[in-house]
Amino acid sequence: MEIHNIDDMFGGWFIGNFKPSIYVTDNFEVGYKRYSTGDREPNHFQNIATEITLIISGTARIGNQIVNPGSLVIIPPKEKADFEAITDVSLIAIKFPSIPSDKVIS
Repeated sequence: MEIHNIDDMFGGWFIGNFKPSIYVTDNFEVGYKRYSTGDREPNHFQNIATEITLIISGTARIGNQIVNPGSLVIIPPKEKADFEAITDVSLIAIKFPSIPSDKVIS
């Protein structure tokens, strides 16, 4: 058995083709992200990867959509989206495949 802490990972990403990672794979990436009210991510897209986000708690805006706990957001390759935490937010993000250099800020 191994026990790790999410705070030791890079930006909450803990599985994927990068280090640190608790499981290195090029098949997918998984991250647990926490945002405070007003935090933002810039408009961006993935060239190859699909991103799936599950909102665990809080309310956010992704692109032009308002999402709440239980919302599942699927963003296909090349679709641009930005992010704003309307309240404190926690979410799980999954990207596949794992290509750390695939993100393009637009």
